[in-house]
Amino acid sequence: MTEHFLPASCMAITVFNQVPMLLYTLTFPLVIALAIGMYFLLELGSRLGARHLREGKGQLKETLSVIDAPIFALFGLLVAFTFNSSLNRFEGRRNMIVEEANNIGTAYLRLNLLPVDDCRVLQQLFREYTDSRIRTYQLIPDTQAVVAEYQRSQNLQKEIWRESLLSVSKSTTPLPGMQLIPALNAMFDITTSRMSAMQFHPPIVIFGMLLAFCLISSLLVGYQLAGMEKRARVHQALFIATITLTCYVILDIEYPRVGLIRMDAADAILRDVRTSFGAAKPNRDATPALPTAIRN
Repeated sequence: MTEHFLPASCMAITVFNQVPMLLYTLTFPLVIALAIGMYFLLELGSRLGARHLREGKGQLKETLSVIDAPIFALFGLLVAFTFNSSLNRFEGRRNMIVEEANNIGTAYLRLNLLPVDDCRVLQQLFREYTDSRIRTYQLIPDTQAVVAEYQRSQNLQKEIWRESLLSVSKSTTPLPGMQLIPALNAMFDITTSRMSAMQFHPPIVIFGMLLAFCLISSLLVGYQLAGMEKRARVHQALFIATITLTCYVILDIEYPRVGLIRMDAADAILRDVRTSFGAAKPNRDATPALPTAIRN
């Protein structure tokens, strides 16, 4: 059993260090840059459309009718696809928090099958472990601190596993082992699932296509506006604001630990489980000092 979950945990740390954090930390600046780019392309498209009319190349609607319809249709499909996939991943991550809270609570209750002394030792380890799991996600976006805290939770897993096996081996009945070991395995496995779900996102090219379609659509809209006698500045502002706000929401849902969209409600479930365990004993340091490089 131990040979199953320990390599997976190490793999999760390795993958985390390889994940690019560009969109994770630059969501708001990217959206501001997108709004500025859309405005300039609207102006550029308007000037190109005005030159088209001055040169007598025909009506703008006749020229663009075959081009803009499929482009706007593809743009709408891309927005719908990215928004839906981001929302599904958001819901999946939130469900995993609830699942981990249930797994930890179930394993904690099954500690009562063990001898009293062993039960108390493991209960204290569970308190420290749950505290560590909560802190792991509170430290985002500090990657080094997250990895350090994640490693600490893995070390606590090893200690919980070792103490549990020793206690189960003392039992004269198979019931403690049959009930506790599967519960611990589920409690450990969900940590790798959560870490993987936090790291896996759509390829960068998908977001690149979304931003490119925003700019192309702005150019086409500006081109068509050249045929209007009076340009509606309010409508242009609403067009830019609507598109950029949609892109921001998509990126914010995709990275719900650093933006306005948060998982605080789901995190509260895990904190409630920790509260039900009672206060930790003062003879163990539940928060070891981080390395100097991380503190700085």
